[in-house]
Amino acid sequence: MVSNLSSFPSAPRANRGLARFLPTATVVVAAAFSLLPLPIPGYAALTPAFALMAVYHWSVYRPDLLPPSGLFAVGFAQDLVIGAALPASALALLLARAAVLRYRRHFVGRPFPFAWAGFAALAAAVTVGLWALHCVLQLNLFDLRTATIRGALTVALFPAASLALGRSQRALIGASA
Repeated sequence: MVSNLSSFPSAPRANRGLARFLPTATVVVAAAFSLLPLPIPGYAALTPAFALMAVYHWSVYRPDLLPPSGLFAVGFAQDLVIGAALPASALALLLARAAVLRYRRHFVGRPFPFAWAGFAALAAAVTVGLWALHCVLQLNLFDLRTATIRGALTVALFPAASLALGRSQRALIGASA
């Protein structure tokens, strides 16, 4: 789905340089946060999809400031660092953005539980999709429990991520669409 900047007329203009790059920068930070090695056994396999949280937030509230090329670059870099099947993360982020843009009208201006439910559905689809892709590419049936726990952690942590992203949005860009 190709997005046209003029298709998001309700969003306030973001003229300041930092504000224009805030969405992409937060996706970069979220992806980097996912790569931090923590001394928790099994954490690498269960790391929440922080980049997906940022992509969802910005695709709902300021899609005009989140370019697909930036998402592809972040996802590709993340795949290179973790050694995943290229370009699985890039494709996942781009498809997530496209899906959110398609159903964006259901989340804008609605109470947070609607946005959270939308994110839960997206996280489930991305988690299962990436699990299936890795199973096919590795010709091995991986344990779905690990993917399920990762998806559940992602959904559980979304409210905190959304709060932080919303505050940064209001501070640098202005009110949401």
